[in-house]
Amino acid sequence: MIKFENPNGYIEITNNYFAHLVGNAAQSCFGVTRMVNPNPYHALKSVIKNKVSVDNTNQGVIVKSVNGALVIDLHIAVSYGVNINTITDSIVNKVRYTVESATDLKVSQVNVHVDGLN
Repeated sequence: MIKFENPNGYIEITNNYFAHLVGNAAQSCFGVTRMVNPNPYHALKSVIKNKVSVDNTNQGVIVKSVNGALVIDLHIAVSYGVNINTITDSIVNKVRYTVESATDLKVSQVNVHVDGLN
């Protein structure tokens, strides 16, 4: 949960909200095929969960607050034959813009990990 103070009081934003916001922004970029869980336990858990639910936008998204700014880690799979550097630059710009415009919080880093190729 990310908590910050403004003149009217405290605002708390859940990690689940950030995961869906960032996941939707990343998956809307050209060349991104899916979000990937970074560790095997969560990957197995999501496979079982996906039998029930189709929504996987929050997989592979880790959001942390460091010194009042957000650090976002994304784990993605990309399409075969696309320029990975261009895709990651596009994702970084889109995620930073989406989060900063939706929440007014500063994003200090967006780290994109390409964990799969489809």
